[in-house]
Amino acid sequence: MELTNTAPERIQELVEKQRAFFATGKTRDIAFRKEMLSRFDQGLRKWEKSLCDALWTDLHKSYEEAFMTELGLIYGEIGEAWRNLGKWTRRKRVRTPLTVFPSRSFLIREPLGCTLIVAPWNYPVQLLLSPLVGAIASGCTAILKPSPYVPTVSSVLGDLIGDLFPEEYVALVQGNRTVNAELFSHRFDLVFLTGSPSLGKIAMEAQARYLTPLVLELGGKSPCIVDRDADLATAAKRIVWGKCLNSGQTCIAPDYLFVHEDVRDAFVEAFRKALDGLYPEGTEQSDYYVHIVRDAAFDRIVSYLSDGKIISGGRSDRSRRWIEPTLLGDVSPDAPVMQEEIFGPVFPMMTFRDLDEVARFVNSREKPLAFYYFGKEADGWDLLGKTTSGGACINDTIMHVANGNAPFGGVGNSGMGSYHGERSFLAFSHERSVLRSPGKVDVPFRYMPYRLFKSIKRMLLLGAK
Repeated sequence: MELTNTAPERIQELVEKQRAFFATGKTRDIAFRKEMLSRFDQGLRKWEKSLCDALWTDLHKSYEEAFMTELGLIYGEIGEAWRNLGKWTRRKRVRTPLTVFPSRSFLIREPLGCTLIVAPWNYPVQLLLSPLVGAIASGCTAILKPSPYVPTVSSVLGDLIGDLFPEEYVALVQGNRTVNAELFSHRFDLVFLTGSPSLGKIAMEAQARYLTPLVLELGGKSPCIVDRDADLATAAKRIVWGKCLNSGQTCIAPDYLFVHEDVRDAFVEAFRKALDGLYPEGTEQSDYYVHIVRDAAFDRIVSYLSDGKIISGGRSDRSRRWIEPTLLGDVSPDAPVMQEEIFGPVFPMMTFRDLDEVARFVNSREKPLAFYYFGKEADGWDLLGKTTSGGACINDTIMHVANGNAPFGGVGNSGMGSYHGERSFLAFSHERSVLRSPGKVDVPFRYMPYRLFKSIKRMLLLGAK
């Protein structure tokens, strides 16, 4: 299936329609937002099977994995927003210093306006529709742009959005990088983009002319450290699961391994056992093992197999874009497999002697989206204190993304801004401070010629202590 690029004239028309609709103020109404969230939930249930079938067609993703990693998370986001919308939008009174007596201070949250949401192909449903929950809850309009690399999914998403929402409120456009460039040329009040750092830079440069705020969820090489006192069986199982989920095509997948040299051989054995436990019949014919999205990605990932010694795995089939989970040893830090995010089921492994060595290595590279440590909790906290990443797990992988009460986002090269739960609402909102002063009561100290200056200065200095 090939998708037709949405014409520039059509994109211009949608942008103008959404600006006009937002200007009516209808999206600011809380009842309208809740109605749209309810419609979103009901529509997702209606289109669930079509979306899951499309995910199987494009990615060989099972219904179970599709629900757990894509649709289930969206249902949770919609429910949380619907239940808490009144609290999130309520005007809040904040503390007012004595220096502005007798005024009172408030905080109101208002929608940013007309927004653009651009999603990648690896979790094409979740990463397009989860941010949309935030846009709807905050009172924004949204133009959605899915990935052309999963054409069946993107086509179904287009039908879903057209079925649920009027285009002046939420609309979806299709196409390749040409369409991205056209979208980025228009002025938006927020751009929410999930993708590669290179695409993030393109969007940021294009929107700089408008000083548009951006939320960028990017990626990077997320390290996974296995210390000598880790529970190797548990560590291996959780690491293998995290790497095999979506066949490694996950922005927070453990990208490379640092294993303490004292337990290197024992970990390799545990890794093999964990893989056999998850896939007793192997991954080649498994309905629970996702395939690589396209030939170019397959070729790139397979090229990494020559960057080290194959310890486990190593087989592949280009006709089905299947790559066996592969553990690589004797990997040089300068090898190609250690330069860019792998985004596939190849796992380079290096060894270390002390954690300071690990910290130095991680800090010498771009800030990752995730960081995983297996070992004593105290040592994990200590290592986290010496490094930085978008998020992290101690004795686990991936699962930090499943907590809607905690923000998810990157730092530095791995992104900016965060979302999930209330953070999604805030990502599409502007927090506006308001000072309300009484109409008749007036305190003279602020007026020229500042007769009470010494008293006010003393008050300010005391308040600063």
